Amino acid sequence: MLNLIKLAVGVESLEDLSERLQQPFNTRSHPDYDTPLPVVHTRSFPKQKDALLDGGSLYRVINGLILCRQPILDIQTTTRADGTQGTIILLSPKIIPVEPRAMRAFQGWRYLQSQDAPPDLQGTEARTEGLPLSLQKKLLELGL
Repeated sequence: MLNLIKLAVGVESLEDLSERLQQPFNTRSHPDYDTPLPVVHTRSFPKQKDALLDGGSLYRVINGLILCRQPILDIQTTTRADGTQGTIILLSPKIIPVEPRAMRAFQGWRYLQSQDAPPDLQGTEARTEGLPLSLQKKLLELGL
């Protein structure tokens, strides 16, 4: 299974991400779903679309930490307001927290192999939940 990883620029927390994904610019209707789905706008179309749609997720980097993922439901081309081609990635509305992992900034998105992806957090594993992201990042850098 193949995944994508992308920075959530300007997002401060998982709660902030959830709120932003409910804004009209960040949603799109899809004929297979009753409610509008959250979307991510990007320039490049993934060449490995079929592998991504076979159970892949979009992992989000927030303030230097991979914190969550959302299953990818569809990938479509779109025409931007300036007439150029773009891509939208339609996501499940469910945000799944993952074990935080430090990640340096990068542009665009990257492929992420399943074996390299952080595992999902299970209820009691959220030992750093509630700590500020800057402190979580520092603890990870120190190996704690």
